[in-house]
Amino acid sequence: MSDKESDVTKEKDRPAGSQSLFRGLQLIEILSNYPNGCPLAHLSELAELNKSTVHRLLQGLQSCGYVTPAPAAGSYRLTTKFISVGQKALSSLNIIHVAAPHLETLNIVTGETVNFSSREDDHAILIYKLEPTTGMLRTRAYIGQHMPLYCSAMGKIYMAFGHPEYVEQYWESHQQEIQPLTRNTITSVEQMYQELEQIREQKMAMDREENELGVSCIAVPVFDIHHRVSYSISISLSTAKLRQVGEKKLLKPLQETAAAISRELGLNG
Repeated sequence: MSDKESDVTKEKDRPAGSQSLFRGLQLIEILSNYPNGCPLAHLSELAELNKSTVHRLLQGLQSCGYVTPAPAAGSYRLTTKFISVGQKALSSLNIIHVAAPHLETLNIVTGETVNFSSREDDHAILIYKLEPTTGMLRTRAYIGQHMPLYCSAMGKIYMAFGHPEYVEQYWESHQQEIQPLTRNTITSVEQMYQELEQIREQKMAMDREENELGVSCIAVPVFDIHHRVSYSISISLSTAKLRQVGEKKLLKPLQETAAAISRELGLNG
């Protein structure tokens, strides 16, 4: 199929008159994965659009200040304007105002990296993060990051407290994504079922170097008034320090923080 035929096919399922909007948003999402810039030719391949269409859209985004040429010739990247837009979007979420004071206290008490996420479809999204006040470890996680459910502590929280049939559906639809990032990554659905049962019993999840060697993570659920888990809190630190400090010492303030936020969301008992 030619580029033109591919473009026409993709437009059939979209509202009339919005082709350029959808295409522009598609390019933004792709460029978000290339902080150092993406060549026009490769961007065209990823978007499945012809080069002239991509170039025209990029010029429009550039004129609005959202895209700029990258150092490499013929490449483009997003601008810092997205940081401002993203921060405004996050600040409009009441949950940040509710959770922030509790998360800041947890950060001071433990001295470790504190992460706060929400669930969106098949990902956990980091919406708040506090760097450690002691130690030198800085994790690669960043606000706005989409984290896979299968290999992150907070992701496993969402699977454990979600719909019973969801795990099987997730495993079937994400086969290409579920890969062994380290030797500890769980890639067997049977093993994941066992893991999730334990998480429900203990109301906590662990990332035992499943996403990054040398880094461990402890996560707990935040319940709302309907006993649903739409948010999760975690502490990240080096595996060596976790062994030194001990899980129990970190788990207690983590659970107390989650309980305090849950109460503010209307959960009683």
